[in-house]
Order: sequence, then C-alpha cells, then structure tokens
Amino acid sequence: MSASGKCLCGAVRFSAESVETHIHSCHCSMCRSWTSGPMFGVAAQGVQFDGEEHIGRYVSSEWAERGFCKQCGSSLFYRMKEPEQYILAMGAFDDAEQFKLTGEIYIDEKPGGYDFAGDHPRLTGAEFLASLAGSQ
Repeated sequence: MSASGKCLCGAVRFSAESVETHIHSCHCSMCRSWTSGPMFGVAAQGVQFDGEEHIGRYVSSEWAERGFCKQCGSSLFYRMKEPEQYILAMGAFDDAEQFKLTGEIYIDEKPGGYDFAGDHPRLTGAEFLASLAGSQ
C-alpha cells in the first residue's frame, strides 16, 4: 500500500510505496524518551522525503538513527541502517485509520501506568532481538 504523511508544521512531508498496515509499539526506554510514550511504528519501503533540509537525524545506536523535524520537533522515523528499513511514526501519516496494533516489543521495559488491549504478541527486548537474529 502507498501512503503519505507529514510532521506537525508541514515542513517535512513523506511518501512511501510499501507500507505495512500493522503497527508495532516499542516500549524501550529510548523510544519512550524520544516520543514521551511508546513509539507506534509502521514499517515502510520506498520512502521519499520533501523538506529533507528540515530533518534532524540522531544516531541512537550502531545500527539505527531516528529522524525528527528540526522546526516543530515531530518524531518522523526510526531507520535501521542494515538492511535499510524505515519504521515511520504512525501519528505522522495523513490517514492513520488504516493501521492496527499487532505487536508490542520491549514489553519488559513498559512502565506499569498503561496497558494496550488486544490479543497480539508481546515480546521482551531479548525475545525481539533474538527474532531479528533469526530473520537474517
């Protein structure tokens, strides 16, 4: 599916060709610090940006960086370097109605103050990292 989106102020717009319709929520401490809550991410390929000069990039680990709008501060993406893959912030899409929460990761770092309903996989950080190693 193709989809588009933007940051809060509109300085950065994006379009993507292969957008998954399922959301994964990450409860790791870095995502929670970055978004002030869990990150709701949607995997996408063929991502193109307009307003690239307004994107700030923060290298948050050896394997990934996080992108945000330098004008309004909106979280835009988490990008894995190898293989290059974008996880776009669900809230930045123009139409978020098409997405459904299908999994949570780093559930062992989730604070006790909230829980998400639904019957979907909930992986600890170790389980999630092991799943990545198994998919390569």
